[in-house]
Amino acid sequence: MPLLKTAYAQLDLIRQPDQPDEPLQAFDAADEYLLNHLAEQQLPASTRVLVLNDSFGALAVSLSGQCQLISSGDSYLGHLALEKNLTRNHQPFDSVTFVPASRPWQGPFDRVLIRVPKTLALLEEQLIRLQGHLAPGAQVIAAAMVKHLPRAAGDLLERYIGTMQASLAVKKARLLIATAQPRPIAISPYPTRYHLDAPAIELLNHANVFCREGLDIGTRAFLPHLPGNLGDARVADLGCGNGVLAIASALANPQAQYSLVDESYMAVQSAAENWQVALGDRPVTTRADDGLATQPADSLDVVLCNPPFHQQQVVGDFLAWRMFQQAREALVVGGALYIVGNRHLGYHSKLARLFRGVEQVAATPKFVVLKARK
Repeated sequence: MPLLKTAYAQLDLIRQPDQPDEPLQAFDAADEYLLNHLAEQQLPASTRVLVLNDSFGALAVSLSGQCQLISSGDSYLGHLALEKNLTRNHQPFDSVTFVPASRPWQGPFDRVLIRVPKTLALLEEQLIRLQGHLAPGAQVIAAAMVKHLPRAAGDLLERYIGTMQASLAVKKARLLIATAQPRPIAISPYPTRYHLDAPAIELLNHANVFCREGLDIGTRAFLPHLPGNLGDARVADLGCGNGVLAIASALANPQAQYSLVDESYMAVQSAAENWQVALGDRPVTTRADDGLATQPADSLDVVLCNPPFHQQQVVGDFLAWRMFQQAREALVVGGALYIVGNRHLGYHSKLARLFRGVEQVAATPKFVVLKARK
């Protein structure tokens, strides 16, 4: 794989999760552009820098030891990549402080470096949270590949930070540079909430949660067909989002034991808060993780999953395939994975390669609900 070469360092970086013969780089021209722009400013080592949404650590690993640095984002896999890439490039894995997006950071910061996220609601929430955390004259510099940079990103910088200038494009990447100016105190529109009729619950959704404005149609197709009569089964909601599948299942299965897992810190935060509202003090485990990678083998009876089909801007079924493999390892013999998926994705044939029995539980014109038994 090519190295990331900037004025700060020459780095060998990997993506997460690991894939054999990984075809994609862990950095892009927007990372290079942002780092070289920052190097031209010749910032002193005392400069306090906040890095946001650094996908696989390209920015933070480059700047480690160059300034007073904090990295923050919503991806557990991004956090894992940061630690691995620090070690891979001969730096202590904990040499950069990482703050999950579900927790606050403490300024003041002299520079804020942002990789523009796919979900603009996350960018808006982060810019609102910067209120009171910017030093006088601080710069907020957002970077993206031009094809992934919506006009609304610049509008948000203008609204919440200050006058914004867009750079020339270099290698199809662009920077948006805003200098902190007095702005009216903004009230965050997040988290959002919506109601379900069956089950009758309200669901809270922090800014980066998938389908935060309403139930996605895949989950809507899945809910009526969740397994019943689970007794005291050990159940995992894999890729739990706001926790709706686990909560609906738990309401119908009062003795079952639940673990809610997602790689998004904001999703796990939302799921934990929604569980508390719907089920009170009923025991539950919630965690941000690389799927079921840390789940002991043969420790689950049921896995519920509405698998994702993209990682950031990259579309594909590699994450779903990995989740299916993890589920198989974690399930006991005779245990079952229940999923919903678009018909065209062909999950039935993929599951048949891993499980001894796959059956269609239900179908709509667009989705299928499948049960795969180990």
